[in-house]
Amino acid sequence: MTTSHLRLAGVEDRVDEVRAEAIAVRRDLHAHPELGWHEVRTTELLARRLTAAGLSPRVLPTGTGLICDVGSGDTCVALRADIDALPVPDGVDSPWRSTIEGTAHACGHDVHTAALLGAGLVLAGMARDGLLDRRVRLIFQPAEESMPGGALGVIAAGGLESVHRIYGLHCDPRLQVGQVGLRTGALTAAADRILIRLSGSGGHTSRPHLTGDLVYALATLVTELPAVLSRRVDPRAGMSMVWGRITAGSAANAIPARGEAEGTLRCLDVNAWRLAAELIPTLAQHLVSPFGVEVDTEVTHGVPPVMNDAGAINVLRSAVEQTMGRDAVASTDQSLGGEDFAWYLEHVPGAMARLGVTPPGVEDAADLHTPGFNASEDAITLGTGVLVATALLD
Repeated sequence: MTTSHLRLAGVEDRVDEVRAEAIAVRRDLHAHPELGWHEVRTTELLARRLTAAGLSPRVLPTGTGLICDVGSGDTCVALRADIDALPVPDGVDSPWRSTIEGTAHACGHDVHTAALLGAGLVLAGMARDGLLDRRVRLIFQPAEESMPGGALGVIAAGGLESVHRIYGLHCDPRLQVGQVGLRTGALTAAADRILIRLSGSGGHTSRPHLTGDLVYALATLVTELPAVLSRRVDPRAGMSMVWGRITAGSAANAIPARGEAEGTLRCLDVNAWRLAAELIPTLAQHLVSPFGVEVDTEVTHGVPPVMNDAGAINVLRSAVEQTMGRDAVASTDQSLGGEDFAWYLEHVPGAMARLGVTPPGVEDAADLHTPGFNASEDAITLGTGVLVATALLD
């Protein structure tokens, strides 16, 4: 038997022992979702369970999220899960449907958290039995959905001290349960949030020539800015600027004095991403200047791309193959989605894997960040096994 198989001996049984509890925790979290920086109940639940397992979790200075080491050693491998929910309604009819109006775990963070808690309980049991020859850090991170992301708070609190590699899983409805998507190099895109405010004197729609026609200016801005920006940035950069909110006015016959457009800028290339953020305020000014309105532009730098380390991907591949079989390894494309796991990888090598969550036979599974997103609970146990194996094989 190889050394790696010896390390994983008995892990499957230990994972099965925590299966019911991990699923119960996921259902509890799903029914009680909390937005970024407000995950108080979630943090307390995790802290209680980890403490009961004989561990010493440390709540982050922000008051939500926590760090917890298992085992001992000069250096450690880190496993990360994000714990926040989204301001999206829960459209799935289940006994554990969200009880918080307009808030849901529509990105699968409840699955990530339950899988990591399960892994922590397994590793704690191994440590008590003298079977854990290393230190593993569990990072339950708040505010992944808030730009520039709660990962920066974890890092500032010393969450990466002594860490030599870090790993994470993210739900992927494009993959079936029993598959894990792996990719070396860029996994996600850089992402910024754009907020542009227009202001003018306002006026009557019968006399647009006597005021700045703010709505017309706003319409020009939202249609032309993405097009103009695309002519100033290398087209190979895979840049995408999309608006998610446009507001102005309250009456059909009144030109409003204020309006806003808010959206995201995503880019596959880091250099083009940085250039675009510098260009947007100037381009917005040029586009609206003929209309006689004022413009104020905010570009909130989000996250760089997640750059998966080749060595870390090899560890994940071995973990998946030894816990789920070789056929479980799937390829995955780079996504335009943003993920603040990227901030960790600016400091230490590591990798994020895509965890399949769609049951076989289900077609047109609802995407992430939509009310209909529905992760299979079988993915929790599989995720727990992969995380434990990854920690033991690194």
